[in-house]
Amino acid sequence: MKKIAVIYWSGTGNTEIMAEAIGDGAKVNGDSVKLIRVEDATKEDVINSDLIAFGCPSMGNEVLEEEFMEPFIESLEDVDFSGKTIALFGSYDWGDGEWMRDWEERMENYGAKLVDEGLIIRLTPEDEDIEKCKELGKKLANS
Repeated sequence: MKKIAVIYWSGTGNTEIMAEAIGDGAKVNGDSVKLIRVEDATKEDVINSDLIAFGCPSMGNEVLEEEFMEPFIESLEDVDFSGKTIALFGSYDWGDGEWMRDWEERMENYGAKLVDEGLIIRLTPEDEDIEKCKELGKKLANS
């Protein structure tokens, strides 16, 4: 059984809705899925997981949330991501997804393999967006 972690930060609840749906989708094969707010996440959560989904909305000038998520991602720079497949997701209000493209590149530079492009959803996820999140979770679990 694989260990799957969904580590996320959510200010308004939109990214949390996405995280829950990704977690639901990731249970497709009966694997262990753990949802963790980034404030409670540790480097060991990443090291000990087979697959990881990271979620964070776009903040300010299209950057990761700076109090918790950015320092956490920065702390992972020395983690061996070779052989680890991850997914990235987050919500946004404006912009064109630059924060997600930057995040994808950064995680690939850390050695992670992305299961797909980062999933971005504008504002509150609708039913069709929830399905996209579940599909991303399934894709991660099956990778």
